[in-house]
Amino acid sequence: MPSSPCFSLVSKCTIFPDRKSDIKTLKLSVSDIPMLSCQYIQKGVLLTSPPYPFDDLVVFLKQSLSTALSHFPPLAGRLTTDPDGHLHITCNDAGVDFLVVKSPNLLIQNVLPPGTDVPDCVKGFFTFDRTLSYSGHSKPLVAVQVTELADGVFIGCSVNHAVTDGTSLWHFFNTFAEITKGALKISRTPDFCRDTVFNSQAVLKFPPGGPTVTFAADEPLRERILHFSREAILKLKYKANYGCLLTKQTNSELLGKICNDSWKSVNVETNGKVRNNNDEISSFQSLCAHLWRSVTRARKLEPTKTTTFRMAVNCRHRLDPKLNPYYFGNAIQSIPTYAEAGELLAKDLSWAADLLHKNVVAHDDGTVRRGIADWERQPRLFPLGNADGASITMGSSPRFPMYNNDFGWGRPLAVRSGRANKFDGKISAFPGREGDGGVDLEVVLAPETMSAVENDPEFMQYVSEMV
Repeated sequence: MPSSPCFSLVSKCTIFPDRKSDIKTLKLSVSDIPMLSCQYIQKGVLLTSPPYPFDDLVVFLKQSLSTALSHFPPLAGRLTTDPDGHLHITCNDAGVDFLVVKSPNLLIQNVLPPGTDVPDCVKGFFTFDRTLSYSGHSKPLVAVQVTELADGVFIGCSVNHAVTDGTSLWHFFNTFAEITKGALKISRTPDFCRDTVFNSQAVLKFPPGGPTVTFAADEPLRERILHFSREAILKLKYKANYGCLLTKQTNSELLGKICNDSWKSVNVETNGKVRNNNDEISSFQSLCAHLWRSVTRARKLEPTKTTTFRMAVNCRHRLDPKLNPYYFGNAIQSIPTYAEAGELLAKDLSWAADLLHKNVVAHDDGTVRRGIADWERQPRLFPLGNADGASITMGSSPRFPMYNNDFGWGRPLAVRSGRANKFDGKISAFPGREGDGGVDLEVVLAPETMSAVENDPEFMQYVSEMV
C-alpha cells in the first residue's frame, strides 16, 4: 500500500489455507513464463458498506480467504527455479498477505467522480505496487487488501501474473466472494492439469536478480473510464458489418433493425461481398477498431508510421482438444494487428474492424501451437509497453464475471485496477455494471493524446458516460 495521509494501515497478517495442499508443485508453462517481467495484476471491487460492523467483515474475509486458498493451493505457494532452470510453483502453504486499511475521510463519490480522470486514491487500494512477478520467488503470490471508506468498502487483490491470467484471477475472486456470502460448496472447481501443449522443456535464462520492467514506469499518464452502452456498441457493430447501408437509413430505422436483428440469419452484400454470420465482425472488435482509429488520429502520426493494436486472447477454447475452461494459470497469447496510420484513418471503421476480426478468427489451434513452437525456439519475456509510440495494448475482457463478486450484501458498485502494468496505450475492457452488454474501457494515454481523444467528436459520439 502506498504511503498516504488518506490511508491508515490497521493490520497486516498472513492467511494460510485451511487445509494442507495435496499438490506438490506446478510447472510454469510457455504462457506463464513470459509474464515474469510483468507487474502483479491489481484488480478490485468497490462495495457499499456491509450491514454489520467492519471488524466483523474482516473476520469473515479472513476465514473465507483461508477456505478459498484451500481450493487454489498454488496461490498460497512460492515460485522456485530448479537446477535445470525450469520454474515451478511450490505449493508449500506459505500463505498470502492480508491487509486492513482505513480511509475515514474518503467517500464513494470521491472514488467515482463523474466526468473526470480516475483519482489517484484508487492506487492506494492495492499493495505490491510495481512489484514484478519474478519476485514471487520470495514474496507471496497474492495480497488482499480491504479498505474501509466513510461509506463503503474496497476489496483489492494483487496476484502474480506468472501464476494467473485474467480468467483464473476472476475465478479465484468469484470463489472468494461466494464463500464469504455463505456457500458451502464452490460452484466451479479449478483444473490444475499441466499435461497440455503449453508444458515445455524450454528454459528462459534470467540475469542475476531477475528481469526488469519492459516499459517506462514513471511517464506522465492520464486514466479515464469510458462507458459504451449496449445501444452505442450495436451501432458500431452495425457500422462495421454493414457500413455502406447506414447512409440509406435514419437513426430510428437503424436502431429498429439492430434491436430486431439476431445477427444469425443476415446475408447482406457489402462492397461486392456477401457477409454472413460465419465472418461477422463482433461487437468488441467493432469497439476496438473505433478506439484504434481515434487514438491514432489523436497521436498525429506520420501517414507511413506503422500502428499496432495488440489483443490478448484466451486460448483455452481455441485448442483442439480444448482446455478445461477453468484451467488454472495463463492460457493467453497476444494477437498484433498492423496498419499504417494514414491508411487506417483514410479507410472507414469497417476496414479496421475487419483487420482485427480476421486476425482473431485465424487464431485457431494451429496458430496457438505455432506460437508455442516459436517461443520454444527463442524463449523471451513479454515486451509490455509502447516503445514506438504507435501501439495500443488491449487487456482484460468484458466477458470476465467481475460484477459477480457479491460478498453477501450486493453486487459491486464499480471495478477498478491499480497502478500495475500501465503505460501510454494500455486499455482494459470491463463489462458494464448493468450486465446488458455495455462495456467500460479503462483508457490510459499520454496527457496530450487523452485530450485529443476527448475532443474527437467522431469518437465521443459513442461514449455514453465518462465515469
